[in-house]
Amino acid sequence: MQRSGLVLLLAGCALAWAGCASPGAPLPPSLDLPRPVEDLAYARQGQRVILIWTPPQQTTDKQNVRRLGATFICRTIEQYPIRDCQPVKRLEPEELSTLVGDRQQKVVFEDPLPDEAIAPGAFATYAVEVFNRRGRTAGLSNQVRVPLAPTIAPPTDLRAEVRPSGVQLLWTGLSRNGLPPAARQLTFYYRVYRRQAGASDFQLVQEVPVEDEKIAVSDPGFEWESKYEYKVVPVTEVPVPNAPRAEIEGTDSPVITVNAHDAFPPAQPTGVQAVFSSVGQNPFIDLTWGPNAEPDLAGYNIFRHEQGGDAAKINTEPVKAPSFRDINVRAGATYFYSVSAFDLRGNESARSIETSETVPQ
Repeated sequence: MQRSGLVLLLAGCALAWAGCASPGAPLPPSLDLPRPVEDLAYARQGQRVILIWTPPQQTTDKQNVRRLGATFICRTIEQYPIRDCQPVKRLEPEELSTLVGDRQQKVVFEDPLPDEAIAPGAFATYAVEVFNRRGRTAGLSNQVRVPLAPTIAPPTDLRAEVRPSGVQLLWTGLSRNGLPPAARQLTFYYRVYRRQAGASDFQLVQEVPVEDEKIAVSDPGFEWESKYEYKVVPVTEVPVPNAPRAEIEGTDSPVITVNAHDAFPPAQPTGVQAVFSSVGQNPFIDLTWGPNAEPDLAGYNIFRHEQGGDAAKINTEPVKAPSFRDINVRAGATYFYSVSAFDLRGNESARSIETSETVPQ
């Protein structure tokens, strides 16, 4: 029994060695090089360039990155492409982790531009270069070209007036003639943004070209009895060689708050006419007038009085159409009529010019 057990043991060992008799080529040790960043993107606002990218998650040999080394922010002026990184900032791993700005784990980094770099037709090129803990790198990221054209100043006197047609925004802007000659090849305009008070994101309302100093913009797309916040952002549109035109946003204006309270009644009704009629023994007076055009119109009220009397409202329900039949009339009486219009919030217009009609005896 002992001999047979030994034979089985040796046979098992032989099979195990047979399974390893043809091993694959040995893998080289990992270089632990983070893959170059591939999704570098930018936005520019005034004197700041905002760079956005995803830090590498894998190495060049498809291993998970355990820990990154430093990240260099590379910038050149009037050189494209970048061949060697000219770092303007070195981000250590601890600092990099503080710049992760969203759930997609993207880094958001702001680079202030020097004043002397701003010029029409000039460009900066950016890349990022990520190193491992031993100071080695797999190379530069994709590269982005950032226009360095100037932006104009935001308005400092933005104000709002609530009018029957909507909120009107007014400010003093820069006229086209006030631009430096070198900048007149560029296109400048203002963007008006609005958000409901308490909301996080602004929505674009309108774009206004830079032409005149005195600017007035109406916003009809609001809701009454709501509170809104507005801001104005100057924009420079820049031609880019072999690419779509680039847009550069300047610095935001101060945000102003507007309470869109409707204190504006509908227009006074016009063209009121009164005509006596009867069907058999039932006399009545028909009233007609020109319809109001307000989108928030809720209806009309009808007022009547006799000679020397006080006018009183005679409709018990809102009158929806621009007509009314008065059946409570008596023979020989003369009636004076006027009409008012009211909106959904109860604002009521002045009464129309009176008209009169007499019921025959």
